[in-house]
Amino acid sequence: MHLGIDAETLDIRAIEVTGSDAPVLPDLLGQILAEEGIASVCTDGAYDTKDCHRAIAERGAEAVIPVRKNGRPWKANQAGAAVRNETLRAMRRLGPAIWKRWSGYHRRSLVEAKMRCFKLLGERVKARTFERQVAELQIRAALLNRITQLGTPQTVSVA
Repeated sequence: MHLGIDAETLDIRAIEVTGSDAPVLPDLLGQILAEEGIASVCTDGAYDTKDCHRAIAERGAEAVIPVRKNGRPWKANQAGAAVRNETLRAMRRLGPAIWKRWSGYHRRSLVEAKMRCFKLLGERVKARTFERQVAELQIRAALLNRITQLGTPQTVSVA
C-alpha cells in the first residue's frame, strides 16, 4: 500500500493498493486533481526512476528524491532529468546528510508518522476480495483524515 499525504494538512490525498513494491507514484499523482497545485513531492530513493521524475515534472512540482548510491546522470532531454541531475550534483558536493537538511527531505518524516497512525487502525485487512480490501483501506484513510481535521497537537519548544 502506498499513500500520498499533504505535508501541510497531513491529509491522505491518494492511496494505491498493490500486490508489489513497485513505485506507483504516477498513479498516486493521478488521483490528485490537475487544478490542485503540487509544490513538491518528497519520497525515498526507491522512487528515483524515470517514470516518477517524469510524472512529477508533468505536474510542475519539485522532486525531492535522493539519488541512489550508484546513480549516474541522465540525458538532459528527458522530463525531470535536469532536477534529478542537479540533485545528484548536490548530493555529491554536499554529501547525503547535508543535502537532506538543505532540501527539506526530512519533512518526509511527517508522512512516516502518518503511515504509523494508519497502521494503528489495523495491520491487517479483514475483507477477503481485493476490491473490498481496497474499499476497507480507503475507509481507514477517510477516518484518519477526519480525525486529523478534528485537531492535531501543536508542539512548541520551550527555552
